[in-house]
Amino acid sequence: MGLLQNILPPKERMNRIFTWGDAFVLLLITSLLYGGVKIAVNAPAEIQGPSIALNPRVLPWYALLSLGRMAAAYLLSLLFTLIYGRAAAYNKRLEKVLLPLLDVLQSVPILSFLPVVLLSLSAILPQRIAAEIASIVLIFTSQAWNMTFGWYQSLTTIPKELREASAIFRLNNWLRFRQLELPFGMISLIWNSMMSWAGGWFFVMAAEIFTVGDRDFRLPGLGAYLRQASIEGNFTAIGWGLIALVTVIIALDQLIWRPLLAWSDRFKLEMVESDQPPTSWFYDLINDSELISRIKEFCAKLTDRLDLYLVYKYPMKGSFLETEFKTSWGSWVLFGIGVALVGYGGLLTFHLLVNLPLVEWWGILLGVLATLLRVFSSLAIALAWTIPVGVAIGTNRRVAAVIQPIVQIAASIPATAIFPVFLLLVINWIGGLNIAAIFLMLMGTQWYLLFNIIAGASAIPQDLKYTAALLGLKKWERWRTLILPALFPYIITGMITASGGAWNASIVAEYIDFGGKTLTTTGLGATIAKATALGNYSLLFAATLSMVFTVVLINRLVWRRLYQVAEEKYRLE
Repeated sequence: MGLLQNILPPKERMNRIFTWGDAFVLLLITSLLYGGVKIAVNAPAEIQGPSIALNPRVLPWYALLSLGRMAAAYLLSLLFTLIYGRAAAYNKRLEKVLLPLLDVLQSVPILSFLPVVLLSLSAILPQRIAAEIASIVLIFTSQAWNMTFGWYQSLTTIPKELREASAIFRLNNWLRFRQLELPFGMISLIWNSMMSWAGGWFFVMAAEIFTVGDRDFRLPGLGAYLRQASIEGNFTAIGWGLIALVTVIIALDQLIWRPLLAWSDRFKLEMVESDQPPTSWFYDLINDSELISRIKEFCAKLTDRLDLYLVYKYPMKGSFLETEFKTSWGSWVLFGIGVALVGYGGLLTFHLLVNLPLVEWWGILLGVLATLLRVFSSLAIALAWTIPVGVAIGTNRRVAAVIQPIVQIAASIPATAIFPVFLLLVINWIGGLNIAAIFLMLMGTQWYLLFNIIAGASAIPQDLKYTAALLGLKKWERWRTLILPALFPYIITGMITASGGAWNASIVAEYIDFGGKTLTTTGLGATIAKATALGNYSLLFAATLSMVFTVVLINRLVWRRLYQVAEEKYRLE
């Protein structure tokens, strides 16, 4: 018997692959994409963006602009995560729609969705405003899903005794969120936030320079600088850009993420204090500040007043967040209108897709199979090294002090910035472009796994570690009965988001512009990138939907079932 509770999942929930909620959500997304494509057709025929200077003197200003876009996208992602994940975890009716919708949203290839957003916005807004909003939306979609899945996983694995305690004390929704849910999920939320920032840097290069036919969307920024240097093959500029990026990443790690990790150690669920808690020199510095102490006292008073107001306004209830609501006739009318609109959009989409030549569909099918093979290859490689390294970082403070900053820097460097160098090394090998594509997909996915595994290893209670030591468990037995069961929910969360990231990265990995040449290989990502470059909206729409359906099918057949096992079988209690 392991150290974690072993409960078999209900078979009837495990056997449900698709529901009416899945069908409705897929039709909804399809209709929205179709509407975006129709609006995009009315965009200006030619758009010329501002030039991107490669002078190193502009890098501080470019870095500040990119940080602003990243921060705006992160705040939106955090707000979305807290609201969406909580609604999906505690409302069974909403869960039937929200989880399939989250599956679809994280499977929509970001780089194929961007031209639709850009052209739609440019048809109704000034170009610069449209490009800024589209870039923030793109970065948001690279950050939000990972955080939401991690937050949802934390809420669904809260120990039973803590849920019962919150019911006994009759905490209302606000106090339950502040006193139980947020502290319990804080470690996972911080690590996933770090991963989301790293993933955001990966897509900043695409968000700040994007072309669709004769339409050129450019925004000054660090990502645009690196992308322009890569397109021109200017390795000196690439070097300066990477130095600026690494400097920003180190500053963020030392001034934000490490202090947050040191602060979040207080929320670890354990009976015995850890003998190797995370530390941060900046956290110690500001913690000793008299000004910070006064600010904390002021914030504590505001929080207490807010607690009293919300307790008075919304009395405490004994049920554990199973939200009840009444369905009025107005809700049914709105639902009927929504179903009618979605159905109409589905018919228009069907009419658009059936007119696509059969040879294009055959190319899409081959592309799905080729990209699927690369995705699973990159996931297998990532899983092989992230588990031991993640456990070492999450359980050993000395190892974490050395490796964590390196990992944070490596995860945040856009793979597309160093990809040209790797491509030059392997392009003349047999299958060189395929190897390069797997490498780029691996660089875009492995960090999702690593950061989730680090979060899981960090959250293992110290008392369980002492128990394993007192029982005299050998190394493999400790891994089998404690470490792997404790990591299982985090691994599945990482695999879900890493899989979506690999499919997204395929668009960049399989169709490459470098040194004035275009290199391509068979794959669904290459089909999407080629359709985007040519402005072939029908092919772009069909390939995007094919990727969505493929990723959703894998999620429902594989990852969602494993997620249910993690929720029911490996809850820490």
